[in-house]
Amino acid sequence: MRKLFFAGAGMAVLVSTGCATTSQESQNLATAPQTTAPAAPAAPEQTNPLIAKWTGAHGGVPPFDQVKVELFKPALEAAMERTRGELAAIANDTSAPTFENTIVALESAGKTQGEVETLYGIWSSSMSGPEFQALEREMAPKLAAFDDEIFQNEALFRRIEAVYQSPDKAKLTPEQQRLTWLHYTRFVRSGAKLDAAAKQKLAAINQRLASLYTSFSQNVLADEEGYTVVLESEADLAGLPDSVRAGAAAAAESRGQKGKWLITNTRSSMEPFLTYSSRRDLREKVWRNYVNRGDNGDARDNNVIIAEVLKLRAERATLLGYKTHAHWRLENAMARTPERAMELMEAVWKPAVARVHEEVADMQRVANKEGAKLKIEPWDYRYYAEKVRKAKYDLDQNEVKPYLQLEKLREGMFWVAGELFGFSFTQVNDVPVFHPDVRVWEVKDQASGRHVGLWYFDPYARKGKRSGAWMNAYRSQERFRGEVTTIVSNNSNFVKGQPGEPVLISWEDASTLFHEFGHALHGLSSNVTYPSLAGTAVARDYVEFPSQLLEHWLSTPEVLNTYALHYQTGKPIPQALVDRIEKAATFNQGFGTVEYLSSALVDMKLHLAGATPIDADAFERDTLNALGMPKEIVMRHRTPQFGHVFAGDGYSAGYYSYLWSDTLTADAYERFTEGKGAYDKDVAALLRKHVFSVGNTLDPADAYRAFRGREAGIQALMRKRGFPVPAAQAAPKKAAK
Repeated sequence: MRKLFFAGAGMAVLVSTGCATTSQESQNLATAPQTTAPAAPAAPEQTNPLIAKWTGAHGGVPPFDQVKVELFKPALEAAMERTRGELAAIANDTSAPTFENTIVALESAGKTQGEVETLYGIWSSSMSGPEFQALEREMAPKLAAFDDEIFQNEALFRRIEAVYQSPDKAKLTPEQQRLTWLHYTRFVRSGAKLDAAAKQKLAAINQRLASLYTSFSQNVLADEEGYTVVLESEADLAGLPDSVRAGAAAAAESRGQKGKWLITNTRSSMEPFLTYSSRRDLREKVWRNYVNRGDNGDARDNNVIIAEVLKLRAERATLLGYKTHAHWRLENAMARTPERAMELMEAVWKPAVARVHEEVADMQRVANKEGAKLKIEPWDYRYYAEKVRKAKYDLDQNEVKPYLQLEKLREGMFWVAGELFGFSFTQVNDVPVFHPDVRVWEVKDQASGRHVGLWYFDPYARKGKRSGAWMNAYRSQERFRGEVTTIVSNNSNFVKGQPGEPVLISWEDASTLFHEFGHALHGLSSNVTYPSLAGTAVARDYVEFPSQLLEHWLSTPEVLNTYALHYQTGKPIPQALVDRIEKAATFNQGFGTVEYLSSALVDMKLHLAGATPIDADAFERDTLNALGMPKEIVMRHRTPQFGHVFAGDGYSAGYYSYLWSDTLTADAYERFTEGKGAYDKDVAALLRKHVFSVGNTLDPADAYRAFRGREAGIQALMRKRGFPVPAAQAAPKKAAK
């Protein structure tokens, strides 16, 4: 998936694979070589519904019912041509550059292209097939070249620079100054000041990277679809609860194997199997399928791709004047430098590893007591952790799962959104969707009845949909050219059960559900003027803060007592069980933290290696050994399948962001608990005002201080995870700009 440089024109996307913003040489958009599109689109604009203005209810909606794969190429080409004309008008304006005729004009440009690329991105992540993948391989370098054409247009950049350096900038509102800074720095960071030869080299790098990102993600998707485990008999189902069996049966039937059971190669299928299956041989098989995605030594192996991506990123950073790719990526993040990000990660790593050793010892004792005659291996961790959970806390996830119905939890999320944000949700059926599983709700302000936006929900796994969970913004909120409301979506990969049966999910999946809904609420709460600053278009290591914060509300008694209802009896979850859940809140935090943090550390170290040639498998192995990685755990995202980092630039040298944001999250939630509790109306109002509604209109560090009254420290994070709390370690300190 991509993100255009002008957020007003396209997707504000938060996905588990990052989004690339790149750049290429051009002299002037009016006369630039047409490297990305033919002189005339392959199909007349008037006959292609993908480039038509969005129409219908709610301010216009995406025309999903009119999408055909063969329409994408002519639509993209026509949209790029239209954008060229719009940007040429700005670049060639003979009047003096002003905020209105340059910066505001940029916010208006590229709207059609953004809408087409929204549809294109959805097909890439959710509706991919051989025909689309062939198109994606063809268009990826062309789209990258077009972005370069924009960023390296000297006439356009000179006008932006003139506004940025003008004394009149001081007369602009703070939001207008922030917008001017954003456009200027994006152009500079994308090579606008390079000489012609360097621009040409940068363009070649970006186009090659775009192709490599596409190949990487398609390889992972192919391994997810190609490696499955078929369970043939009852003996293969040993230990599996009914809900897992039902999901596996439905998965098998959907692939033409009715009467059998299928464990697909996705996290939502893998995790419950490894947690409950008593068949150690099958656990190992499922685990190896999952951790070896992109690393099977075949035509879909990603190691060669990774080496080239890292080499090209290092070359690009050098061209742009940065020490490494990591230094380039973090320049405008909250952390500012890789060193500060590493400092936080290293502070958490050692206590997390120490906790893992304690967890493994507990599990080994259980295995020994049962006479298992084994040493805990990675495919055993979840299985024996569940046994320890039951022994130490009298908490069996099988006892909890019958109360975690997907649809009831969705209703609980809506209720939380009403309590904290004043939103109401009403399902609508007057908008097209891209798959029958997708449903849509209209979001309104409870007090005034004002239309806020639309929320699309795509919860189930299917062929052609990448794994994981993510949030999209199909349209950003804005008001500079009239009130425009947002359209957001949440996308998951839950295993769909038999027709008419409720989908039961794990506690971890329920937390992820609330997490992604937090991103959606961030988008829905946006209250800014310019779309480039709207909603989730904030620093990468800040964007996870609102989403991780919302996870806390899942475990509140108000949600559990009302929406955690037994799927058979309809009775609420017993208070005694809620108490045991709360008591076990920090259970297995060693595993969760090390699994994640090992991925973040490897990501950062890969991108701090500069021009050093990288063998991905060897680098991963050697780095983890040096860190003292417990052998019973693997990275949450091993390098050959690390889509956050290698299917785009979005989270490259940035996977640390989840920990950085959780430092804020833990501290922010304590602001609620220090007050009247999770539903403190006054604190919620401060959160909406200073965090959820302001987008990127101000520096995130300033936004957080406005909410909390001070900077965050690491102590709350350590308390949240049950680790020893450092006595006087403040974190993360404000960095100089």
